[in-house]
Amino acid sequence: QVRLEDSGGGLVQPGESLRLSCVVSGSIFSIDGMSWYRQAPGNQRELVATITNGGSTNYADSVKGRFTISRDDFKTTLYLQMNSLKPEDTAVYYCNAFTLGIPREDYWGQGTRVTVSS
Repeated sequence: QVRLEDSGGGLVQPGESLRLSCVVSGSIFSIDGMSWYRQAPGNQRELVATITNGGSTNYADSVKGRFTISRDDFKTTLYLQMNSLKPEDTAVYYCNAFTLGIPREDYWGQGTRVTVSS
């Protein structure tokens, strides 16, 4: 089992920055990669960014150049640095860890709310 605890959300003004964190515990060795998702009111959950064990990253077009996903050297903490925040970034952000076995397994944090408003 993998346990995820995400934090770092809050209320910020447009143009400001936030850093989200996700502490990972449990069967860390089984994880093949980690992601951040977000879900705005009335919308489906969407993928924001992914990082693999090899360090490869991918981003949604809407956040490219503004958000950076990273992990610490021990792979026990996942981060999402969010710069130049926009009102449309307002959502609950969820940390995700996944395995690429058959079937794929996904683990989720409880979510942390980010509100961008003036």
